[in-house]
Amino acid sequence: FPSHDIGGGDYEKLVENELRGHGITDNIEIAAIMAQCAHESGDWKYLRELGNDAYFAKYDGRASLGNTQPGDGLKFKGRGFIQITGRDIYTRAGRYLNIDLVNKPELAEDPSIAAKLVVYFFFEYKKNSTKTIDWNDIVAVTRLVNGGQNGLPDR
Repeated sequence: FPSHDIGGGDYEKLVENELRGHGITDNIEIAAIMAQCAHESGDWKYLRELGNDAYFAKYDGRASLGNTQPGDGLKFKGRGFIQITGRDIYTRAGRYLNIDLVNKPELAEDPSIAAKLVVYFFFEYKKNSTKTIDWNDIVAVTRLVNGGQNGLPDR
């Protein structure tokens, strides 16, 4: 997909509109989510995790991601603005959005689906954490996204 061409708009606006359309109106909350998406997508340039096939083997066999079958690491690599990763979240998100992300994981690279995945990730998949998170605490929000502080200065 072109980096900033989604038919008359831009990725940032697409994600913001999706958030607002789901009742997310707090500007701090939106800014925190947008900062995570900007980092995860390489400043809104990539809807697919970068790396060669061998690189994605690091995800194979990772039960925490639900990767139980050979090749799951490559098949369920990071995709979308928030870079969902692993069979588990692809399965759950696909069920939630009523699309077949398990058999067609590349659908997560479609900008309109990727925007919906942002809402799904924060407000369904991680809903127990986002109910109480302080959106001003960028360290906490970053941990929610990647489990650590990877790329913190950029976020």
